[in-house]
Amino acid sequence: MSLSVVIASDHGGFILKTHVIEHLRSLNVAVRDLGPSSPERCDYPDYAHLVCTAVQSEPDRTLGVLICGTGIGMSMTANKHAGIRAAVVSDVFSAQATRAHNDCNVLCLGERVVGPGLACILVESWLNTDFEGGRHQNRVNKMMAFDHSQSESTERL
Repeated sequence: MSLSVVIASDHGGFILKTHVIEHLRSLNVAVRDLGPSSPERCDYPDYAHLVCTAVQSEPDRTLGVLICGTGIGMSMTANKHAGIRAAVVSDVFSAQATRAHNDCNVLCLGERVVGPGLACILVESWLNTDFEGGRHQNRVNKMMAFDHSQSESTERL
């Protein structure tokens, strides 16, 4: 089973998105651009929702990449969606660790934070890292339990 990538940005991440798409396609990664189609001003939550919905619909086959000016708005919005584990990264170690330890399924980048070369390295490193499971699975399960009940106390800890 091969993974596919869905990607989107807002206006602040549009240029970086084009570089990342080109790089992914050069690696023969199946990538689907969910917009926008121009660098005109737009709202990042709209595009985060599109990517997260696509990841939710095929969680075992689809990963997402979101790009805005800093990556922060996209990651905050993405993490509001059930089943999404989004992380904004700007270094290779974090890109690999968020997949290996947190089973991150949406990578967020900031065009004003990382350049095209580093962004491509980050996405490739992230895609080439597998979730380690084991002791990390219990932690991911605890994290994801909050999707089901925001009102429960911290008794689980």
